[in-house]
Amino acid sequence: MIPAMPATATSARRASVTALRFGRVSMAGVFAALILFAGVWGSWGTAQHVMLVKGRETGTVEVTRCAGDTCTGPFTPTSAGARPRARVEIAHSVAVRTGTTYDVVLKPGSGDAVRSGPAGILYAWVPLGGALLLAAVVVAGGMRLVRPAWVLGLSGAGLLTAAFVAVQ
Repeated sequence: MIPAMPATATSARRASVTALRFGRVSMAGVFAALILFAGVWGSWGTAQHVMLVKGRETGTVEVTRCAGDTCTGPFTPTSAGARPRARVEIAHSVAVRTGTTYDVVLKPGSGDAVRSGPAGILYAWVPLGGALLLAAVVVAGGMRLVRPAWVLGLSGAGLLTAAFVAVQ
């Protein structure tokens, strides 16, 4: 026969299990929040130029040459106060092709262009989409919150899919 454990040992074990569970959930929550913050931080560097266009130079750029990770072309302004430029740079990605014209916003004080419109907004928030997918794994595995994890994951997948469709 196994002797019964005293009440104090059972309650101490229960307390330690509760403390470990609380530690796991809180650390996973902090880690998920950190991932989401990093996704917003990574997206905002580009998204601020695309979403807050008041007072910025907007126009179009016809990509004439791509080399390395940048493409260049002449800038034709569409906003008041913007001036034409013989050459601006836009990041070379899968979505930028030579000979194609894109709506862009110029970063203040530079010749760097960022795609504007719905495609530019969605493309700027792609890092957040990836962060949502990663945070979904952390929330599901570390916090055991399956429904919120599905919401995060489907939001991230939807954002990435919408960006892919809009940029093409």
